Amino acid sequence: MHSLSTLFAALIAAGACATASAAPITLTFEGVGDRASVLEFYNGGSDSAGHAGSNYGISFSRASLGIIDADAGGTGNIGNEPSPSTVLFFLSGSAATMNVAAGFDTGFSFYYTSARAGFIRVYEGLNGTGKLLASLALNANTGNCAGDPNGGFCQFDPVGVAFAGIARSVDFGGSADYIAFDNVTLGASTPAQDVPEPGTLALVGLGLGGLARLRRRQS
Repeated sequence: MHSLSTLFAALIAAGACATASAAPITLTFEGVGDRASVLEFYNGGSDSAGHAGSNYGISFSRASLGIIDADAGGTGNIGNEPSPSTVLFFLSGSAATMNVAAGFDTGFSFYYTSARAGFIRVYEGLNGTGKLLASLALNANTGNCAGDPNGGFCQFDPVGVAFAGIARSVDFGGSADYIAFDNVTLGASTPAQDVPEPGTLALVGLGLGGLARLRRRQS
């Protein structure tokens, strides 16, 4: 017969495995405030602006920000988001960090847009610690693309990676204000899709500023 402590430990381990093997979860960042820190938005709490989302047990570092497409009333120099109109980005440091205390397995995927090289690193421990389970180098992918109708960062490419083990944190890295992510999917190596927000297409030139900008006044 198991002791109470042994049985309790076994139940906890079984629960952790069940959580890690659950159906894929996709974070669209819709509802996060413009330039607000995501923080506990997906962890039963709120972002830095007081908005709350679904409780998936997922938290983000303070540097992890949401930004809303300027065409939708925000300050983002973005277009064609996979799930309009909010994406994840950062304005300071070299990465935004996501923590998943219960862990997840199988794969990790997302859409991204970037004017400079970036990276993704998936770790076994929280806060980018422990064994590195997977990493991806992200190439710059902005250029001539059609906004919706505006937005210089308007090409969102799907990327994913499969890995063995249980992951508990991810670093979204690159140059601050020059890379953004959307439809972040835990538990699958292919990101969930959505329909880009409608709008009249307009070509955008190569001269990109940063992702964050003040919304231009309408004439």
